[in-house]
Amino acid sequence: MRVDDELWSAVGDPTRRRMLDLLLSEGSGTATSLSEQLPVTRQAVAKHLLVLDRVGLVHATTAGREKQFRVDQAQLARAVAQLADVGAAWDSRLQRIKRIAETIQRGKDTDSHTDTDTDKKQ
Repeated sequence: MRVDDELWSAVGDPTRRRMLDLLLSEGSGTATSLSEQLPVTRQAVAKHLLVLDRVGLVHATTAGREKQFRVDQAQLARAVAQLADVGAAWDSRLQRIKRIAETIQRGKDTDSHTDTDTDKKQ
């Protein structure tokens, strides 16, 4: 699976992640209702919502004078799947590094035993 850099850039911001958490727990929210629960202004919340909307993580519907935002569950599932894929790739890389390190260590252990044996013979 190809990693979507724009998507991960959008969720890389802690304020936007908190906004997603709030929207998920409450079902929906407006820029005003979110700003009441976050340490940022309504204008800042609106800008963050635009970023999340642009990558498809939230969608807005008009409710009176404000927009109600909801998390797009399919896009969120896509983001989670990408994160799992990236995690699995790193797990694989770390296992390879561990095997290389263990091989190097075994070689050093063998060399030190050989050096000790040589010292005893002298």
